[in-house]
Amino acid sequence: MRQGPARLVAAFATVGGWTMASRVLGFARDVAIAAVLGAGAVAEAFFVAFTLPNLFRRFFAEGAFNTAFVPMFAKRVEGGGLVEARGFAEEALACLASVLFLLTIAAQLAMPWLVWGLASGLDAERNALAVAMGRIVFPYILLISLAALFSGCLNALDRFWAAAAAPVLLNVVLILAVLLAETGLAAAWLGLPGDAGGSDEAHVGAMLSWGVLVAGVAQALFVWRALAKAGLTLRPRLPRFTPEMRRLAIIAAPAALAGGVAQVNLVIGRQVASYFEGAVGWLWYADRVYQLPLGVIGVAVGVVLLPALARHVRRGDREAGQAALNRAAEFALTLTLPATAALLVMPGLVVAVLFERGAFTAADAEATGMALAVYALGLPAFVLQKVLQPAFFAREDTRSPLRFAVWSMVANLVVALAGAPLIGWLAAPLAATLAAWLNLVLLWRGARRADPDLTLDARLAARLPRILAATVAMAVVVLALSSLALGLTPLERAAVLAVTVMLGLASYGGAGLLLRAFTLADFKGALRRGTG
Repeated sequence: MRQGPARLVAAFATVGGWTMASRVLGFARDVAIAAVLGAGAVAEAFFVAFTLPNLFRRFFAEGAFNTAFVPMFAKRVEGGGLVEARGFAEEALACLASVLFLLTIAAQLAMPWLVWGLASGLDAERNALAVAMGRIVFPYILLISLAALFSGCLNALDRFWAAAAAPVLLNVVLILAVLLAETGLAAAWLGLPGDAGGSDEAHVGAMLSWGVLVAGVAQALFVWRALAKAGLTLRPRLPRFTPEMRRLAIIAAPAALAGGVAQVNLVIGRQVASYFEGAVGWLWYADRVYQLPLGVIGVAVGVVLLPALARHVRRGDREAGQAALNRAAEFALTLTLPATAALLVMPGLVVAVLFERGAFTAADAEATGMALAVYALGLPAFVLQKVLQPAFFAREDTRSPLRFAVWSMVANLVVALAGAPLIGWLAAPLAATLAAWLNLVLLWRGARRADPDLTLDARLAARLPRILAATVAMAVVVLALSSLALGLTPLERAAVLAVTVMLGLASYGGAGLLLRAFTLADFKGALRRGTG
């Protein structure tokens, strides 16, 4: 299942397209939550609670486990076919499920301490709500990690659409949860523990919490079924710590620690924000906006690139591996740089149009916009990390990214703690952005040490300045158009944003084609070769 550069770009587009659909629905979800809950007590409690399974998810799902599992699984598919790969996957499934089941039980007992460790600045009301919601949503880690293992198998088989489409289900379920709560169909028996009858906002929080659990079941079943249709039906079995599983654990352990370091960065941000009323919500909504390009581009690149590089490493085809990295970087920068520029020049307009309604005030929108601009400064670094990390993981080197992540964590900690007394809650996104750039520099230096011949190829070196020039041209157009939204009504601002986005895309596309930063053939080829 060899993938050339054109087919890689097509696969990036497939994953990116489905991720885009998920992120658009994610915006609809967050718009609904913002309108009903704003940045108040229930919203902040839910965000803290939902962070907990997502935090551990980076260890056991898209993070450590899959970075070790996918290359090993891909090599077995390449060398021994589906029979050998099935046995390995079922052993991994059994071990992963047993560990996560025990973790879920332990988390139920330790939930008050987990919430305190994530957001010790919450007042008593928010803390009690976060603990109650945390106990409901935490089993999501078990379900989504199993879904991630099934998705990793699909990706290694070059079947990307189902794994990329599964996150859509979470957003659909949570949107329905808010709608049901708002239409009065959330009865008292769905309320939070200790909330007999409860408030309307508490009912929305309860519906969201239970919705997370329902979505986890739906996602796991969806990708399991897709994997079965691909000819690989995984059955449950008793866990056995075989030599292969020991090898998997040895490779995954450094990546788990690296994932843990990344999550320490998240905890640092939450801790700083929890001492400033409303800041947990502001950072959450800002994160949701900048996660759109990060998810669409970065996740697409990482998902497709890792199994492809693993195959090149197995064959010893270093030239093909370098070509794949360069095309991934080119694809990432072509989409990331204009997104970064747009979020930098009009963050306030984007946030106001998306969220400023109902319980989400103009002051909330202003604060969220400031956080979004700071996050946007780090967007290229976050995305390019997704390009470079697979170069290590494909060689089963998870220790080098761990070292780099530790240094970035130290930088994040120093900047966040030192900056909080000076600039308040904005120290959290600033620290995350600076740490991302440091991590990227260290990853690049490490990749060059492992392969001294790794460099920008002639095509990327020629196109990068042109992409930058097209981005600057677009930024000028976007800045001029977005300034027209000052003093307008919400509906008029939305119209201005829509026109600005369309003309911004047109100006970037036109400038890019004129400067030959990219060609129409690039996009036609990606669409023509899209994988299913």
